[in-house]
Amino acid sequence: MNRIAGKKKLSEDVIIMKVETPLIAEECRPGQFVILHLGHELGERIPLTIVDSDTNAGTITLIFQVVGKTTYKLSALKEGDRIVNLVGPLGNPTHISKFGTVVCVGGGIGVAPMYPIAKGMKAAGNMMVIVMGARTKEMLILENEMRSIADEIVVCTDDGTYGRKCLVTEPLKEMCERDPKPDLAVAIGPAIMMKFCVQTTRPYGIRTVVSLNTIMIDGTGMCGGCRVTVGGRTKFVCVDGPEFDGHQVDFDNMMNRLGAYKEQEKEAYEKCRLELVSGKKRED
Repeated sequence: MNRIAGKKKLSEDVIIMKVETPLIAEECRPGQFVILHLGHELGERIPLTIVDSDTNAGTITLIFQVVGKTTYKLSALKEGDRIVNLVGPLGNPTHISKFGTVVCVGGGIGVAPMYPIAKGMKAAGNMMVIVMGARTKEMLILENEMRSIADEIVVCTDDGTYGRKCLVTEPLKEMCERDPKPDLAVAIGPAIMMKFCVQTTRPYGIRTVVSLNTIMIDGTGMCGGCRVTVGGRTKFVCVDGPEFDGHQVDFDNMMNRLGAYKEQEKEAYEKCRLELVSGKKRED
């Protein structure tokens, strides 16, 4: 159980991994996630969105970016290794229906959780308009998969190495100005990107759903680590989300909380990286 059935790099620090977990593969729906723990008693628990599932093979697909100690250790695991603790599916599935025209905006690693949602929306009969953004061409992920389900697609890079040189909000604004305008927008990516996406759609009255990835520990609503303010009320991303009405989310409060442990995360990552590199050199 929880055996790594496949693994490869999508870019320098982004990994795609297939994990054998038949029960989760059978039950998961677009928008849901798992929480994993690598086994060390002092190790953290981290949430990762389920990108895809294969009920015949009994596998789920995870995509993650190496940003800290746990993701670095996860990236060091090999095919055949096992993830000690894996819990899911967690969170509320995406509400998928036939809305009409749906604009899906994915930024950076946010394209990964966007893919199953966009695929589900397409299967429900919606016209799919997809906007994908990354800092550079090398950091763009799942382009072919997104193109296979898109009726229209716009690719943006910050440095102009591929597609349009612009932020994702530029083509999003152009789409909001169309007649007829989109019936629904979904935005997933860095918090700052989602904040400006909802600011872009708000003047046009376009309902905008965002998927939040906050600090999360237990995934049951008990610890309160993932709390956010939505519509002036406290919500817990793990049990009330992860998706919310973007126009109601207090992104400034959320971003302040996300940055609470940045220095500790950086210190732990560097220490872990040096330990693993030193251990590998000794083995060689």
